Amino acid sequence: MTLRSENEGRAGEELTRHLLGTGVLTLEWADAFRAVPRSLFLPDLFWAYDMATGRSEPVVRSEDAAGWERAAYEDIPVVTQWDDGEHVGTAPGSRGTSSASMPSVVASMLRDLDVRDGMRVLEVGTGTGWNAGLLAHRLGNENVVSVEIDRAVAAGASDALTRAGLSPRLVEGDGREGWPAGAPYDRVIVTAGVRTIPTRWLEQTRPGGSILAPWGTHYSNQDALVRLTVGEDGRGVGHFLRMVEFMKLRDQRLDWNRFVEHVKEFPGDADASRTSRTLADLGDRYETPYFVIGLCVPDCAHVVNAADSGEEGDAKAWFFDFLSQSWAAVVFGPGAPDATVYQSGPRRLWDEVEQALSWWISRGRPAVDRFGLTVDQDGTTRPWLDTPVGVLPSFA
Repeated sequence: MTLRSENEGRAGEELTRHLLGTGVLTLEWADAFRAVPRSLFLPDLFWAYDMATGRSEPVVRSEDAAGWERAAYEDIPVVTQWDDGEHVGTAPGSRGTSSASMPSVVASMLRDLDVRDGMRVLEVGTGTGWNAGLLAHRLGNENVVSVEIDRAVAAGASDALTRAGLSPRLVEGDGREGWPAGAPYDRVIVTAGVRTIPTRWLEQTRPGGSILAPWGTHYSNQDALVRLTVGEDGRGVGHFLRMVEFMKLRDQRLDWNRFVEHVKEFPGDADASRTSRTLADLGDRYETPYFVIGLCVPDCAHVVNAADSGEEGDAKAWFFDFLSQSWAAVVFGPGAPDATVYQSGPRRLWDEVEQALSWWISRGRPAVDRFGLTVDQDGTTRPWLDTPVGVLPSFA
């Protein structure tokens, strides 16, 4: 049976009303949000993300119970594990590897999952267990399977679900494999960012069922939520819904060490040119051009080294090829009318990026929800614009 304080009950009700008022939470899910409190699934120590500063701040229940409770019910993401569990102490670690998503993100994804009574759901990425608990309350324990790769995270989720009086099937394993013993599923929901859709998810989804997943390219850490409907032929097809950003499946993280030999010295013997494009033209991580460039320039990673805050230094946009040692860097000087471009290797990565950006502009700057994805039975993936026949160009 769920045990919580009067204050927690009031905070949970306020959060539910807030999410209903913004439209991200539907009435069908309101009872679950009231009955399955987020606080029950959070550890005594977590790191609350400050939306203003972009920093994660430790919150310790034994030291600040009121602050812990307040953060538990705020509409913010919280990190619950750093560095695959190897991190110790209260200072943030190097890489967040498990978290509790913003309640508004959880609510909107459950809304978009579009479940009905009696449906079976596979969740990839149990995390704290809160999402699995909400699903189990709505659909019944017997209809929910959740897979988590990290043993300690899975154990914490199991304990939290038990405290909540819920018992969906928890599987400790690699989420890429799904859980074939429980297939077929009407819905698959993925709570980690992916760069490829595993064929096992397609195989385990009932024809007419759907897969909801944050998908993106290694061009950036950005994801877009895609909803794929699986057809009789086993193919998944569907539109992107909106931009999101999730921690990535462990085997699909980008290893930046692979690029350490690309730039032996800067600029070295790289070809130099000029561009009138600005850093703003490339978009930021939640803007459509940032995402579209990744779709049209394959096997390319991008990062920006911004000028130090409050200084007038240069900003550099870097581009690295996965398959060769090609690289490009664009140096944007403060107030300069144009930027200096350096390109090295067989691929002219900046030229490809400019072509992708020009293509997007020539199509009227379509928003992300006009794009979609087709994933064949063998995992072949094709992004498109408007309809599956409008396959996007590749400028590689």
